[in-house]
Amino acid sequence: MTDTDELIAAHLSRYDALQRISKTLAGHRTLAELFQVLAGNLHSLIPFDYLALLLHDDTTNEMRLVVVEPGNLAPPFDSVPVSDESPSARVWDTQKGEVIPIPDEGPLPPGLAFIRSQGRKMTCWLPLTTAYRRIGVLSFGSRMDAAYSDDALAFMEQVASTVAIAVDNGINHDRAQAYQRELQNERDHLRFLLDVNNLLVPHHDFPTLLKAISEAVQRVIKHDHVSVAMHDRESNRMRLHWLYDDERGLTPCDMTLPLDRSLAGIVFQRGTSGVFGRPEIEALGPDIAPMSRIESACCVPLVTRNGKLGVLCVGSAEANAFSKEDVTFLEQTSAQIAIAVENATAYQEVTCLNARLADEKHYLERELRQEFVEIIGRSPALRRVLNAVKTVAPTDSTVLLLGETGTGKELIARAVHALGPRRERSFVRMSIAALPSGLIEAELFGYERGAFTGAAASRTGRLELANRGTLFLDEVGDIPAEIQPKLLRVLQEREFERLGSTRTQRVDVRVVAATNRDLEHLVEEGSFRSDLYYRLNVFPITIPPLRDRVEDIPALALHFVRHCARRMGRPAPSIPGTAMSALMRWRWPGNIRELQNVIERAVILSSGPSLVLPLQALQLRVSRGPGPATVRTFTDAERDAILRALRESGGVVAGPAGAAARLGLRRTTLQSKMRRLKIQRPSY
Repeated sequence: MTDTDELIAAHLSRYDALQRISKTLAGHRTLAELFQVLAGNLHSLIPFDYLALLLHDDTTNEMRLVVVEPGNLAPPFDSVPVSDESPSARVWDTQKGEVIPIPDEGPLPPGLAFIRSQGRKMTCWLPLTTAYRRIGVLSFGSRMDAAYSDDALAFMEQVASTVAIAVDNGINHDRAQAYQRELQNERDHLRFLLDVNNLLVPHHDFPTLLKAISEAVQRVIKHDHVSVAMHDRESNRMRLHWLYDDERGLTPCDMTLPLDRSLAGIVFQRGTSGVFGRPEIEALGPDIAPMSRIESACCVPLVTRNGKLGVLCVGSAEANAFSKEDVTFLEQTSAQIAIAVENATAYQEVTCLNARLADEKHYLERELRQEFVEIIGRSPALRRVLNAVKTVAPTDSTVLLLGETGTGKELIARAVHALGPRRERSFVRMSIAALPSGLIEAELFGYERGAFTGAAASRTGRLELANRGTLFLDEVGDIPAEIQPKLLRVLQEREFERLGSTRTQRVDVRVVAATNRDLEHLVEEGSFRSDLYYRLNVFPITIPPLRDRVEDIPALALHFVRHCARRMGRPAPSIPGTAMSALMRWRWPGNIRELQNVIERAVILSSGPSLVLPLQALQLRVSRGPGPATVRTFTDAERDAILRALRESGGVVAGPAGAAARLGLRRTTLQSKMRRLKIQRPSY
C-alpha cells in the first residue's frame, strides 16, 4: 500500500470516528451523560492523558473548569477569568486552536504550571463554538513529546465543533430542566400559599388547623412532624397542646417547654428562624421528648400585628432535611399561618368564654331561686321593705337600695328581679367597689379585641349579658366620675359603645343599684352627678339595719346555725336562752353579715348539743349602745377568729379549704376585713 493509500485510509478512519462521535453525542442530552461518553470516544482518535472542558459563565465572565478525565484530577482552581493571559482565555478570545508544548523549567501561567506538575509535556486547546454562540474551550494533553500535527489539529477542531453542539444542547437541556423544576416549585409554593390562606376561614379548632397546616406543608417540604408552641405569658414558657406526625397522626399533649432549653423557646426569644440537627436537639436535655425521633428540625416564629404569638416547628427523621430555600419559604408563609393560629386560638377562647358565661348564667339563676327564699324575718321594718318590693317589682322602674353594709341589699335586689316581668332572664351582678377603677368600664360595657394592652379577644360586658334582664350595680356610689355620664346615657337612652368600638348598641335592661353611702352628700360635694342620682333614685328602698329589726334575730340565728352545721357535717346545736338574749342585745354594727360570722364561729367552737357563744367577744356590760370599748373588744375577737382560720388553712384565703370558706365569708369580704384589721403576713 502506498503512502497515499495509507493517508486516505487514515482520513476515512477519522471521519468514520467523527461520524460515530456525532451520532453517539446526539443520543445524550444532559451534560453529565455527555461527559461520560466523550472521553471514551475521543481516545480512538487522538492520544491524550487528560481531557477538560472550560465552559464560559456569562454572569461572571469566567471560564468554569469541568474535568472529564481522569476523575481524580483536582487542580487548585475551578475557574479562569477571561481577561487572564492563560491559553484558555487566549483561545476564547481568538477562536483559534493552539498546540502548546510544556517546558521542563521556567515560569508558566497557573494552568500550565499545574499541567506540568502532573507530568504532561504537550497540550492542545480548541474553541468550542456553534453557529449561534461561543461555549467554551476544550483542552487535552499528553505525557509524550509527540507533537499534535497540523492535520490532527484541524481534525480535532472539527471534533470540537461537534462537541460544542452537543455541549450546547446539553446546557440548554439542563437549563430547561432547571426552569421546569423552578416553575414546578413556584406552582407548589403558590398552591401552598393558597392553602394557607384558605386555612384562615374554615378551621376554628386548633387540632384540625394543625393537621391542615401539616398537609399543606407536606406538598412543598417533606417532613415527619409538625407542632405549634404558644407562648404562655403567665409562666413565661412555651405551651404545647398538640403534635401531628405521619406515624401517630394527631396526638394531644399538655406540656410546657422552657424558653432556654427547647427549640421553640430559643427561636421565640431570638425572633428569627433556626435549623437544628440531632446534636443540637440532644444538647437541650430531657425537655425535648416530642422531638425524640427527629434528626433535623426547622422552626420559624409566628408573629402577628399583636406581637410574637408562638413558633411553628417542622421536623424530619432525616438529617439535613431542610435547605435554605425551605427556611425562606416557611418564613414567607409564617405570617398567614400565624393569623390562622391566632384566629383558632381566639375562637377557642371565645367558645370557652361563652360556655363559662352560660354556666354563670345558670348558676346565678339557681342561686336566685335558692336565695330569695332565705329572706328571713317578720319584723314590721322588714315587712315594709318587702311590701315596697312587691309594689315596684312588676314595673321596669329603676330601684335604688339604701342601707348599711351587711343588711342584705343583694337579696332584696334578687327579689325585685324574681317578682318582676324579667324573672326568666338573667340577673347579672356587678360590684363597683370590688373592681379596680381602670377595669370598671371594660367590665360594664365590654371591649373589642385590641382596645387596650392584653385585650387579645373581644369580650361581652355586663350590660350586654343582662340584656332583657336585670343588672344589679352594687356599691354604685363608688363609680368613677368619668364613667358616670356613660351610665347616665344607658339609663336615659339605653345606648352604649364597647371600648375600642364606634358602633352604638342598644340594650333593654332594668337597673337595680345599691349603696351604703349618702349619695345626696356626694352630690353636694361634687363627686357624684346630680342627674345620675335622680335617674337612679326613681324608687328608693331603705333597708333597715339589724338593730332596727331585733325581732328577726332569733329566726336568722337559727337559720345560720342550721346552715353552718349542715355545711360542716355536724348536728345543728340548739341555742341557749342566755346566748339568744345576748344576740338580741348586741347592736350589730356589721348587721346580718356580722351575725352570720359570729354564728359561724360559735358553731366551730361548739362540740356539744348546745351552741357555745363567745360572750366575751360581745362584751355586753353596760348598754345596747356600741361604746368604744365594746367595738374594740369585738374587733379583737373578729381579728382572732380570722387569724385562727388563716393558720388552720396554712395561709390560704380562697378555695374550699381556705380561710374564707372556714369562716363562711366570701373571699373579697375576708380580704376587705383583713385590710381593715391590718392582718398581713407574717402575723399568721
